[in-house]
Amino acid sequence: MIAVPISKTIHILLVDDNPNNLKVLSEAIQRCGWKALMATDGESAIEQTAYAHPDLILLDVMMAGIDGFETCRRLKTNPITQNIPVIFMTALSDSTDKVTGLEIGAVDYITKPFQQEEVIARLKLHLKISHLTRTLEERVQERTAELTQSLHQLQQTQLQMIQSEKMSTLGQLVAGIGHEINNPVGFVSGNLSYIEEYVNNLLRLVSLQQQKLTQPDSEIQELVEEMDLEYLTEDLPKLLASMHQGITRLKDISLSLRTFTRADISSPVEFQIHEGIDSTLMLLKHRLKGNSDRTKIQVITQYGELPPISCYPGQLNQVFMNIIANAIDAFDELHENHSAQEIAAYPNIITITTSFAPQQQTVTICIQDNGPGMVPDVQSRIFEQSFTTKPVGRGTGLGLAISHQIIVEKHNGQVNCLSMPSQGTKFIITLPNVTK
Repeated sequence: MIAVPISKTIHILLVDDNPNNLKVLSEAIQRCGWKALMATDGESAIEQTAYAHPDLILLDVMMAGIDGFETCRRLKTNPITQNIPVIFMTALSDSTDKVTGLEIGAVDYITKPFQQEEVIARLKLHLKISHLTRTLEERVQERTAELTQSLHQLQQTQLQMIQSEKMSTLGQLVAGIGHEINNPVGFVSGNLSYIEEYVNNLLRLVSLQQQKLTQPDSEIQELVEEMDLEYLTEDLPKLLASMHQGITRLKDISLSLRTFTRADISSPVEFQIHEGIDSTLMLLKHRLKGNSDRTKIQVITQYGELPPISCYPGQLNQVFMNIIANAIDAFDELHENHSAQEIAAYPNIITITTSFAPQQQTVTICIQDNGPGMVPDVQSRIFEQSFTTKPVGRGTGLGLAISHQIIVEKHNGQVNCLSMPSQGTKFIITLPNVTK
């Protein structure tokens, strides 16, 4: 159990228009080593809370001027004071009034005439709960800020890698990305166990408190039922387990990146482009087949007579993979938004055309689909790092950015995109024939 820090003086604001009540409560609080602040009406309580920011407020319901309910409402609407726990003091026995208080933000009720021991016990409990909540929130905020910074650094590193003309191979790029992914993944994985421990401690605290209460308090029981404590206790471990699964998936992706790096070559070699296209289509064969949601995608290859070119085959294959896979994704999205009759009358076709220009000594590869196409704003941004129109989990926004880097920087070529809504998309890749 985490105790309230003894290094910090606890301030408790007592709000009651009965001076005798203030005196009795103040003496009891001071015996616990806490400091008592006092107010005799709602207006002064609100004003004092705003500048003194007490750790907890004991608030009488029936007071002259604005009553305790209205005072609590105003405290909870002010961002400066809304998180300060409020415990109502009342002689009312009507459960409706108690529910009203809890609905507007109170954490507990103390019924007059009260026992000092009960008051102190309730105060200790809610001070501990408040401290636990603040501690957990602060740690989550710290971790989130650090993760955000790590992610920002990762994105900057990726962008520098992609744009750098000094990168000699795509393998180096991918290895660097895989290494950088490991840093935030390791950070999150390591700290997730601490968050899990804090959550379990908090649940143990609540469970122990329930066991120790020999006579269950009706107000606490109402709060337990309102927050559905049983479901919360059951669901929290499931949420943490799903987070562990996400971290495992990221580690698997990082491992795949390192494997891909070892598979690529480190220097240019003579290569027949058609072999690369054919091998890419072979790897994507399972995605080209029809399924219950989409008809088969037909691939038409119109190959010209091409000489071998000096290039990085693994990198060019990755470009072909990215462009063709994006076309398949576009067809999948198209079928999600159209009826079966429309789909049957609209066959899916990807056309790949190659040609060689002897005078310019260039090789051109055109990859065209008759999919949904793109609006001008999307088309203008497709080569930007991390830009994607795909739902979360389906795309990273790095595929076309890396493809652009491979063609332009690594091979001194050009890649352009032509697209119109409902008229498909065409990628035109031009590579110099540097074979001697």
